[in-house]
Amino acid sequence: MSTSKKKNTKLPAVRRADPFFARESEKYDEPLPSREYIEQVLAEQARPMDFDALRAFFAITTEEEQHFARRLFAMERAGQLLRNRRGDYILPEKAALIRGRIEGHPDGFGFLIPEDDGDHIFLGPRAMREVLHGDRVLVQVIGKDQRGRPEGKIVEVLERGNTRVIGRVVMEQGVAIIAPENRRISQDILLAPGGKVKPQPGQVVTVELTQQPGPHSKPIGRIVETLGNYADDGMEIEIALRKHDLPFEFPSDVKAEARKLPDLVRKKDMAGREDIRHLPLVTIDGETAKDFDDAVYAEKQGRGWRLLVAIADVSHYVTPGSALDREGLNRGNSVYFPRRVIPMLPEKLSNGLCSLNPEVDRLCMVCDMSISVSGEIKQYRFYPAVMYSHARLTYNRVAAALYDKDVAEQERIGALMPQLESLDAVFRILLKARAKRGAIDFETVETRMIFNEHGKIERIVPESRNDAHRVIEECMLAANVCASDFLAKHEHPTLYRIHERPTPEKLEKLRSFLSEFSLSLGGGDEPKAGDFAKVIDKIRTRPDFALIQTVMLRSLQQAMYSPDNVGHFGLAYDAYAHFTSPIRRYPDLLVHRAIKAVLNRAQYVPMVDGVELMPDTRRVKRVRNDDAKSEQPQQRKAAKQGLWESIGIHCSMTERRADEASRDVQTWLKCFYMQDHVGSEFAGSISAATSFGIFVTLDELFVEGLVHISDLGADYFHFDDARHELVGERTGRRFRLSDRVRVQVVRVDLETRKIDFRLAEEKPEEKVGKAAGKPTDQSGGRRGKEKVARPAEQVSAAQPEAAGAALVPRRGGKVVKPSAQDDEPVSWRELAGLPADGMVKVLREAEGRPGVGRSERAARTPSKSGAGKAKSAPRTSKTTTKSGEAARGKAKRRG
Repeated sequence: MSTSKKKNTKLPAVRRADPFFARESEKYDEPLPSREYIEQVLAEQARPMDFDALRAFFAITTEEEQHFARRLFAMERAGQLLRNRRGDYILPEKAALIRGRIEGHPDGFGFLIPEDDGDHIFLGPRAMREVLHGDRVLVQVIGKDQRGRPEGKIVEVLERGNTRVIGRVVMEQGVAIIAPENRRISQDILLAPGGKVKPQPGQVVTVELTQQPGPHSKPIGRIVETLGNYADDGMEIEIALRKHDLPFEFPSDVKAEARKLPDLVRKKDMAGREDIRHLPLVTIDGETAKDFDDAVYAEKQGRGWRLLVAIADVSHYVTPGSALDREGLNRGNSVYFPRRVIPMLPEKLSNGLCSLNPEVDRLCMVCDMSISVSGEIKQYRFYPAVMYSHARLTYNRVAAALYDKDVAEQERIGALMPQLESLDAVFRILLKARAKRGAIDFETVETRMIFNEHGKIERIVPESRNDAHRVIEECMLAANVCASDFLAKHEHPTLYRIHERPTPEKLEKLRSFLSEFSLSLGGGDEPKAGDFAKVIDKIRTRPDFALIQTVMLRSLQQAMYSPDNVGHFGLAYDAYAHFTSPIRRYPDLLVHRAIKAVLNRAQYVPMVDGVELMPDTRRVKRVRNDDAKSEQPQQRKAAKQGLWESIGIHCSMTERRADEASRDVQTWLKCFYMQDHVGSEFAGSISAATSFGIFVTLDELFVEGLVHISDLGADYFHFDDARHELVGERTGRRFRLSDRVRVQVVRVDLETRKIDFRLAEEKPEEKVGKAAGKPTDQSGGRRGKEKVARPAEQVSAAQPEAAGAALVPRRGGKVVKPSAQDDEPVSWRELAGLPADGMVKVLREAEGRPGVGRSERAARTPSKSGAGKAKSAPRTSKTTTKSGEAARGKAKRRG
């Protein structure tokens, strides 16, 4: 180091003026100008500079020229610099160029999502020819589109987002092409000649791109993996894994580390831990659960109660920087599909050492709480312990024993009944505290898929939550709150689970909507969760409850992970963190490590070495990890915060990725299931109204489909976003969110995962043609346990990502939505980060109008699903000649 300092002092003053000189000196004896310094100089010089000018300015020696050229090339590749026609280096910002990632749309256009969080830039089909969804590019704004939004052209591709693509083999005039399963990739992929694998129509394959698209050329690839036929058992999951780039096979070093772990808890592992094996802790989960990450115990303590929440101590086995740790961060969370789970950690941990199985010793982290009779957590403490689960109980068994007073079940539970009664008593006081706190409690009914022996849906049934579910939920919420409070008090960085209040724009729309029903939302410009809860309580017995609740839920933002504690709006907590599921969520593992660090009077700094964070965090990760080496304490603190932020963004993105993959699988299964119901009529409720039609959720089947605007009647219908309705110009007929309708299933397209309905002959009690301008009468519209559609289920089929985005007019009468910048709202259980227990989300497509382009291929491509199944799509295409195809117009080839 002393030699380095001597060498550094010989550098010219212009080099030592680098703001990041100290950081660079740690890495190099004679440090080059940092990237930030180069950008700063170009900005201050306010002119393009060629290589010689930059070399002279920074006094680069002959020996350093090659290294300096490499740094400039790396900056150019990263989009930090750009060279003009003369070869001079310029800043992209000075040339009005914007860096960002491409978000494609199935109809061939797309958007640039800027890295600086600016406005999304529309890219027409011509601009999209040379890029694919996920590519990182520089774009120049060339004007405005028909809606007045910025429109751009691609100047340079900085980074390709796709090296492999999963798709379906389609034969077109004797030529095999690959139609990508990710419909955001709207270009077909040509197969390179001379491949070893002979493609068969209808097969699902993975292709490796040997040539990326260009202005005058299509992408070319070669088949590297053949998965099977489209309708094979489990194919929908195999497609989703590759389509969403989900890691589903553990690397060899991860497997090797897992094999070295013991099968049972060893004596030496118990050292320094409290022994709570004498306490009758129990696990309470769903019937099909295999990993048990939490156990609970309650007992009377004075006038109040003592509550213990014991969580599997994953951090004892998954150490920072290990292969297991890197893979956990890479995956971010477990992914739950119907009949299959992709775990965050190998099975030896997730179902073995870190699963609180009954009647075996397990290591755990305990949140030990004292709760008053009013439900206030008076005090708490965290400590590592060794526990012994006395029983593996299920929600249904507990509900039968506690609430149904089932004598037989009470006898089977036996000596543990007093423990369950104590848990119920704690639950009751926590529930009162929840109401007093003003947390929002939306009323929803979830569904569960029942499968046949072939892995396809046999039926979909409502899954009601009983009070046994809520007992565990309230216990987990209490432990999560204590975890966040503990780390906040000790000023230790962590990832909070944050849920911000609704945006001013959404609040304005919500208040406008509520005013039509003579309702008002209190709280002024900054309403609290309690203000929402008061409205929900007021309308709970009203016939229009479903409509109003759904609109209120759609006004909320999505919860995410962040080191900035802004509180949790929906749960009405000032601070909230995830502590209770380290087996299946990486943020929980980080919280455990942070708590242990505080207990040991140390500080935990997460590691990301060797982990490629998801695309949205790459730029942040690079800069902030470099900053972490700064010698300045202020910069070090900011760098640590930036590192936590990068991991938070990554984990939020992996969570969203898992949700999208799971939704894809459920949607395909529902489409396959609905093939047998083409031509049948069902009653349902409007779950979303858009400018191109209405989405209807069927009462009996819990499946959603689209009634296109052209099938609503002989009238011009106009979409009223504020009222969530379509209104007929001539007749005044209106179709509003949660209205009752009767529909006929006319078309199911497996390839595009679309279901088309048309209005059936209506019975008198089901007519929806109300006069415009008056609130819809919802009487008789809601069944006792009717599904209340959540916001994620109400996104239009033309919407790229999130609900509430403005509609974009297009030629041919179609409309699409641009990518929204607002986070999409989610259900209360998702906001709280609680287990889904078999929850199935209704279809939420992020793509265009059904049946364009690929629908014809679906009809031509044979399927292995059997005669009755395979013929259903072509057969129904004739049925939809008037109702569906007329609306779509002549189908065109994509690309």
